[in-house]
Parts: sequence; structure tokens; C-alpha cells
Amino acid sequence: MINYTAHYSSPLGDITMASDGKALVGLWLEGQKHFANKYGAEHEERPDLPIFAETRRWLDIYFSGKVPDFIPSLVMLGSEFRKRVWQKLLEIPYGHTTTYGDIARHLGCKSAQAIGGAVGHNNISLIIPCHRVIGKGGLLTGYAGGIDKKAWLLEMEKQS
Repeated sequence: MINYTAHYSSPLGDITMASDGKALVGLWLEGQKHFANKYGAEHEERPDLPIFAETRRWLDIYFSGKVPDFIPSLVMLGSEFRKRVWQKLLEIPYGHTTTYGDIARHLGCKSAQAIGGAVGHNNISLIIPCHRVIGKGGLLTGYAGGIDKKAWLLEMEKQS
């Protein structure tokens, strides 16, 4: 459940952060597919929450081209299958990529498409690095924030 929101200005545009009051439950690029799909009917803008300060610090480090040495407190809102996929995404090192098929094999799932559906519905972009998942043969496929932003993020990480 999302109770609170705040915003962050990034090199990719505005980012909306969402929290239950203690942990981060959402982080979306402006205009992202499935943007804020877990918003409740009522939420309040609260940029002063400690979790938003922690998330801004993570984003500042990340967009400076460095690897953050912490992860803000997260609550993943989704099915158990999606949570398993998102947890796997957290294991992809900064500057590296993996494929939907590789994740499927690691999780014992027969469908790379099912993995793609879970990756595409990741509510905590950037921190849960769905942009590091690419198609077979290195193709830049599927990114809710847009392929141009995915390419930018991967290039930034590669140069760091």
C-alpha cells in the first residue's frame, strides 16, 4: 500500500518515489509504463520522510556514476513469483547484464516470457535493476521506462 510520495529530479527526468511510511514501495521514471500501478486511492506528498532521504542519497550516488554501497529499505508489492524475479534482479552486478532466459533457468522457470512480465512490472526501477536484463543475443528489449533510457543507464554503468 502506498501512503506517501515524493519526487526526485534525475538526468532522465522526474522520478516519483512511493512509500508505506517506512520502506520504499515504488520508484518510477516519469511516463513509465505501469507508472504507479500500486497507488492507493489516497496518498500524501511527504518529501521529508527518512526513507525518501535515503533513496535520494542512493540516487545521487548512482547518477554520479558510482556504485551505491547500500540499498534503501524496500517492500516489494507483487506475487511471490514476481518477488522471486525481482530478488534475482538485485543480484545483477552494476555494469553487467543478464538475459530473461538466464533468469528463467536460474529460477527453474520454463518461460522467459513469464520472467519478462515480472521484470516489466517491477515497481522499484533502478534500485531493483530491471534495466540490466536484455534479450537473447544482447538485444535491448522491453523496458517500461523506454528503450532510450535503458540504453542510457547501461552506457552510464559501463563508463563507470
